[in-house]
Amino acid sequence: MSLRFHEIAGSRNQILNPLTDDKLRLLGEICGFTPGTRILDLACGKGELLSRWAAEYAIEGLGVDISKVFLDAAKNRAEELSVADRVNFVEADASTYMDVPNSYDVVSCIGATWIGGGLQGTLSLMRRSLRPGGIVLVGDCYWTSPPPPEARAALQIGADEFTSLIGTADRAEEAGFELLEMVLADPDSWDRYVAPQWWAVSDWLRDNPDDPDVPAMRDFLTRSRRSHLEYGRHYLGWGVFVLRPLPTDENPT
Repeated sequence: MSLRFHEIAGSRNQILNPLTDDKLRLLGEICGFTPGTRILDLACGKGELLSRWAAEYAIEGLGVDISKVFLDAAKNRAEELSVADRVNFVEADASTYMDVPNSYDVVSCIGATWIGGGLQGTLSLMRRSLRPGGIVLVGDCYWTSPPPPEARAALQIGADEFTSLIGTADRAEEAGFELLEMVLADPDSWDRYVAPQWWAVSDWLRDNPDDPDVPAMRDFLTRSRRSHLEYGRHYLGWGVFVLRPLPTDENPT
């Protein structure tokens, strides 16, 4: 999906992942942030994670995203929650962005492992900015049960792109990280993420009948609804995994 399509579809979502308010709150409680904790959020979207945690835990954060539309929303949200003095947002490609090495207590990438070509490549990118003893939060999909080929085709997911839940933990370990905790989506979480996109795209189609992207957007809407209802709710899981680099002598890489 192109960036423009993503911006249109996500216009009704505050959190651009199948992570509900309750689960975002739970994730913060699990991590036990303290005032001054420094977080780098790669592909931050509308910045809800950083702004919410800055308001609740007085963390300090930097969000990076390529979408000016989403970053404008992120800055507005920071102002709304009175945390603009604690969080900043940068328009940049998260796959190549580099801040001061080894300087963040937490590095997060929630639902955008495409920036590193998959989970393991993304973990490698995240490690560069992580201070010794820090943790990473990575959101990614997994298969809740082996999907038939038609499910992968409908969801447009490559055969090796995702694996099972235990396979995800294995991939993280192969990349040199230990799984500490996790917060997983459920079918309702998925509904709260994808269904608002259908409404947003439907409204856009009604309001922009002469736009040249109308046929492609209509196809996206049809495919998104059908693939989620027929296959996504049954086979596709998603979670945020709390990871920590393995000690050097345990690191398989």
